[in-house]
Amino acid sequence: MADFKESVRKAARAALADFVGFAGRERFEDLDAVKNPFSLFPEAKTVVVIGRRITRGTLRGIEEGVNFGDYGSFGQGWLANEFVAETLYETATAIERMGWEAMPLTPGLHTGVAGVSGPCDPDFNYCAVAAGLGEIGMSGEVLTPRFGPRQRFAIIVTDAECESDPLLEKPVCTKCGRCAAICPLNALGPEITDINVAGKHMPVYTCNIRACAKCQNGAAKAGYMETVMYGAVRETVEGIDRKAAVCTRTCVAALEDVVENKLDLKFRQREVWRKNEFGEILPPVPADEA
Repeated sequence: MADFKESVRKAARAALADFVGFAGRERFEDLDAVKNPFSLFPEAKTVVVIGRRITRGTLRGIEEGVNFGDYGSFGQGWLANEFVAETLYETATAIERMGWEAMPLTPGLHTGVAGVSGPCDPDFNYCAVAAGLGEIGMSGEVLTPRFGPRQRFAIIVTDAECESDPLLEKPVCTKCGRCAAICPLNALGPEITDINVAGKHMPVYTCNIRACAKCQNGAAKAGYMETVMYGAVRETVEGIDRKAAVCTRTCVAALEDVVENKLDLKFRQREVWRKNEFGEILPPVPADEA
């Protein structure tokens, strides 16, 4: 299926994908059924992961504290629901023209019909790591060698059987802990859990989702419901988008000399603004300490 994979890569890149990766069914054998994309297509054999970048300039307005509106378009809504979705659709149709079924999926809880199937909330971070595109950093965000935390992913589940791409070996996360230290709500850590994706182990801070949901430092509603675990209890909650939050922006600043997409201007130019859960402005953090 090497020719098939290359044809899919070409189709995705022609549709402006920044990332294309392949993960075979064997990499999902130990994943909970609720988080497993194969629960939605039991006869499928492969997950194709598609990704597009969040331009660093999209985060500039929030970093400076002067423009919160455009991120909602170019970092969140339009990017996920139009730009990535169009790339996903074009790639899925290319796969079907090759004679294989292709189920395109975007993040969010997929609720089954009562008596037929239960809810399924595919783990897109897991998929991206399983396809060799990145790793899960200490912050819980997928980090890629190209852009750090600046990308969004969608997937295609297909019955075409492909060899999995190699898992990423070289670490991206430096384990600096700055993402947790900068959070004014102490939503990250100090506990650390081990995330295992197909044998790739990654240390990740535990995240207090309830505290994170109160963030007024760039976090936003994701626009879909997702399942989370509170101890042994599974709950359905509104998803939190932390791509523009102060924790992730600090990760962008920390990794700018590590990622391949290097720019001349340093991302963090000034002291870091922060607010508490009530929206009250806190003393800023000097840029060289953030």
